[in-house]
Amino acid sequence: MLILKGLVGVLFQVTIVAALLLIPAGTWNWPRAIQFLVGYGLISSVSVVLLAIFNPASLEARLEAPISKKQPLGDRVATALLFAVMVAWFVFIPIDVFRLELFAAPAFSVSVFGAAITVAGLYIIILAFYQNEFAVPVVRYQKERGQTLVDTGLYGIIRHPMYSGLLVMFTGIGLWLESYASVIAVLIVLASLIPRILVEEKTLKDMLPGYTDYLSRVRYRLVPFVW
Repeated sequence: MLILKGLVGVLFQVTIVAALLLIPAGTWNWPRAIQFLVGYGLISSVSVVLLAIFNPASLEARLEAPISKKQPLGDRVATALLFAVMVAWFVFIPIDVFRLELFAAPAFSVSVFGAAITVAGLYIIILAFYQNEFAVPVVRYQKERGQTLVDTGLYGIIRHPMYSGLLVMFTGIGLWLESYASVIAVLIVLASLIPRILVEEKTLKDMLPGYTDYLSRVRYRLVPFVW
């Protein structure tokens, strides 16, 4: 049942992203987009199965609704802003590719590099899920699940590896779909992540034992030696 729920969630994500890309494009004849959707769907489906086998608690946590009354009001606002920006970012790609053409299309080798870093970003996200079973879509202290501080693996290097993976993945998607403008627009996605990060850190600092010390030990949020 858990695997089925996870796979349904993947199908829902792929369907939403397909609509955001293909409807503004006005055509199904966009091989790069279809290839991305198929690849994303397959990798995400395999990750669901593996998480269900090796860390089912992490998968179950990820199936929680992205907005909940359990989360602080500030996080609800920050989450809604982040989702709105992400939706706008995906919609912008086909508008740029088929209408605006703000920049010349990347060379094929650059697009292939984009595909590679898309996979790398997705891998970072999945690994972060696996390493932290308390990484849920909403910001809250999970006392009922016995939440403890996770400070090993990726979380021993940066505080928010899932967000780092998301930014890497978005950069790769923009290159694969041949839109340099959308790669630049990833900076807007980054800006929309900052309120979420600040709310998350404040909430965990106030409620999760050991998190204040963790902030002093792991100094960087998204990029080692940068921020």
